[in-house]
Amino acid sequence: MTDEFRKPVFRPSDAFDRLFASEDPAEVSRAAHATAATLLARVRESEDPEIVDRLIGFATTHGIDDIAQLWSRMPAKSLPGALWRLYLMQVSIHQDPQTASLLYERGRNELRTVDAVVAGAPAPASPEELVGLIDTILRGAFTGDFAVALDRTASFCRVQASGATHIADDYEPTEPERATGLTSRANRLSAFAEDLTLAARLWRRDDLV
Repeated sequence: MTDEFRKPVFRPSDAFDRLFASEDPAEVSRAAHATAATLLARVRESEDPEIVDRLIGFATTHGIDDIAQLWSRMPAKSLPGALWRLYLMQVSIHQDPQTASLLYERGRNELRTVDAVVAGAPAPASPEELVGLIDTILRGAFTGDFAVALDRTASFCRVQASGATHIADDYEPTEPERATGLTSRANRLSAFAEDLTLAARLWRRDDLV
């Protein structure tokens, strides 16, 4: 992944284009909330592990497609907005696990909080172990306590944000452009952490819809 925390490229289908050609915000919002709630409910009710496996691997196998594009428009304090952030974090780590590991390890060594413990990565964490961790967290969102999965992802973001900030400081004297990119990533990760923490709080109050 580049220094900028980018969204993947979207390739909406013709059906999606036709359905939302009007860009009616109310219709888009209704569809986003309905699909997110239905998906989460159906997976939680299913006892078939293959269904869960396909869902966990969907974004990394097929990319962030029509439904994720729809979710990405929703605010953080909504179920589709929270699911979008979980999937986006998963895709970012799968796309560049080496950078994710570098940022995480630096953050783990610098951050004086419990976030590394909450996130649950081994110490030190290899790129492969971080890929496994984010998949495990996403699995927990669909089969376990959704709020816990949100909190773990928020902690993961905070650890990476700390790592990006400190590495940016290292680069500032010699490579200011690289430092700026890392600082931008740190800010975005910090914002994601706040969003996910808020979503977890709302879920526990049955207010995340």
